[in-house]
Amino acid sequence: MVKSIIHHFLNALYSVFTHQNEYICNSNNHKHYKNTKMAVLVGRKAPQFSAKAVVNGTTVEADFSLEQFIGKKNVVLFFYPKDFTFVCPTELHAFQEKLTDFESRNTAIVGVSTDTEMSHWGWLQMEKAQGGIKGITYPLVADTNKTISKNFDVLTGDYFINEDDELEADAELVAYRGLFLIDKNGVVQHQLVNNLPLGRNVDEAIRMIDALTFVEENGEVCPANWVKGKSAMKPSHEGTADYLAKN
Repeated sequence: MVKSIIHHFLNALYSVFTHQNEYICNSNNHKHYKNTKMAVLVGRKAPQFSAKAVVNGTTVEADFSLEQFIGKKNVVLFFYPKDFTFVCPTELHAFQEKLTDFESRNTAIVGVSTDTEMSHWGWLQMEKAQGGIKGITYPLVADTNKTISKNFDVLTGDYFINEDDELEADAELVAYRGLFLIDKNGVVQHQLVNNLPLGRNVDEAIRMIDALTFVEENGEVCPANWVKGKSAMKPSHEGTADYLAKN
């Protein structure tokens, strides 16, 4: 009897720690589904997806996926909250302005938000001086069912089943400003997630690509504030001592 109780307890405990979602009943007996997925994707395969996207600023592609880059290019996949907003166009233009720098590093840029592909397309027709993103040529993915944002764990809100078994949300389900550097093997090597009001530094994304490339090509490691052209470190106590003695 005791062994049976312990067995059931351990199974229940295992279920809590291994399931991606769990629900918690609040005082109104509403079932809240809370995301318990590990937030750190570094070192893991990037979640794959197939979705509609606007490419080259004009064309809607029905089945855009990251799979096309595996074995060929690194990818900087960045999420932004919403079309026709405020910080977002500054980031999108900043990535476009540095697009040749990314391309010269064999890296594709892909933007994602929870808007529809038609919303992306409409915003792409609006001039920059009017708050639009006309001139953006890299793909903008439409995560309309929120699954891409959820799988990358950047979805802002939570959802629950109410007492009438209806799905509700406790906030607007948009994406935080997540950025993921994915290598040619499809593995996440770097991630950064900002809250909604905080724009990202595009030069830092380029620096991380340079660091990744240097490590891959030289087998050394990159110390704090490393930039392309600077010396790095051999991954050993002697290498650390030698670097610190010179810097």
